Amino acid sequence: MTGVEIGAIALAVMLLLILIGLPIATAMLLVSFVAVSFIRNEAVSMRMIGSVANDSLREYLFAVVPLFVLMGMLVTISGLGKDTFALFERILRRIKAGLGIATVGANAVFASITGISIASASVFSRIAVPEMVRHGYTKRFATGVVAGSSVLGMLLPPSLLMIVYAVLAEESVGRMFLAGVGPGILLSLMFAVTILIMAKWRSNLVFEESKGGDAEVARLKAERESEPPMAMLLLRGVPIVVLIVVVLGGIYGGFLNPTEAGAAGALGALVIAVMRRSLNARTFWGLLVETGQITVSVLFLIMAASFFSRMLAMSGLPAWMAQLLLGDFIGPYGFLFLFLLLVILLGLFIDSISIMLILLPIAIPIAKAAGFDMIWFGVLTVVAVEIGLLTPPFGLSVYTIKTALADRTLPVGDIFRGALPFVFTMVVSLFVLAAFPQISVWLARL
Repeated sequence: MTGVEIGAIALAVMLLLILIGLPIATAMLLVSFVAVSFIRNEAVSMRMIGSVANDSLREYLFAVVPLFVLMGMLVTISGLGKDTFALFERILRRIKAGLGIATVGANAVFASITGISIASASVFSRIAVPEMVRHGYTKRFATGVVAGSSVLGMLLPPSLLMIVYAVLAEESVGRMFLAGVGPGILLSLMFAVTILIMAKWRSNLVFEESKGGDAEVARLKAERESEPPMAMLLLRGVPIVVLIVVVLGGIYGGFLNPTEAGAAGALGALVIAVMRRSLNARTFWGLLVETGQITVSVLFLIMAASFFSRMLAMSGLPAWMAQLLLGDFIGPYGFLFLFLLLVILLGLFIDSISIMLILLPIAIPIAKAAGFDMIWFGVLTVVAVEIGLLTPPFGLSVYTIKTALADRTLPVGDIFRGALPFVFTMVVSLFVLAAFPQISVWLARL
């Protein structure tokens, strides 16, 4: 057999192993080891797996993973999400469906200091959903808004998916972070517009019929009169602004590299959590253990993907596919359309990082051969991958909200239906970002 044939068979076998339940990293390592043994021999395969483990994991850059994960967890327990939501709610309360827009805005800011969509979904399902339901919004709409806006956590910097893409594509992590700013703002604005359109033309999907009458209006009015003054809410928002300035300002200003920015952000989040008395020794130890578990799982996946990528390069499959796809068959933009469609379809069944680790070793060489800007290509990939967080049957953000709320009267299907308008919005935003690459690359290229 030729190397291309071995590579194609290895890819098919790996997908089969994943579908029958084998862990993705294990499937990648096993298939890659056997394939290299067929292409060369077992000795080369043994040396390569050792080389991959050494080359992949000793990089200073990878220290950014535990630092940003720890920062996100510290921010979550410190109560900054609740303060952010309260501030946006006060600012936007005079707008129809203002609580929905406040949830999007608060989630966007929260995403800028966590970088993990699931964290946003978990926090705002407990903060925003009860508040929106209490103010007359439907549960379906409230949970849909939280699910939809939670995806901003993987687009706005610091983003774990951007780190993974930067490693696989050999791009700058700092530039990938900055590339997410424009698309993140665009998606936030499009979510807000979607909410306004629904509130105006499909208000029955947004608001419940009034059940409390004058008594309910009086109760809400009394609650508002007892709320803290605006100055106090602005003061509570200062730590959030400080963290964003330290992390993103440090990277963009050239004072800190991404790893140093992650360390500064984690230290800042630790100080905030201690000052707010939301952290004790036992909780902190639990956060450290969970950070270690997440980091090890991510790095093990990256190592497996690196071995898989080297095996594919040795087989010649990506070069063969690039020649096939970029010729008269479908062309560069036909390849881009098929790639993004495949990413969205895989999102129905597989988690975000795994999709990237499976597809990018094949897609990146083809994208480079097509002459695509790799930062723009990375942004499109992340947006397409994030759609999978909202679509059944996998829909990780949806299941996170269902678990966090623990509401037996709320079927998971209602949350999926509530998130559907935001899925359509993300698809539209994907077309906009594909048509206007400058939105993604202008800040990263400064």
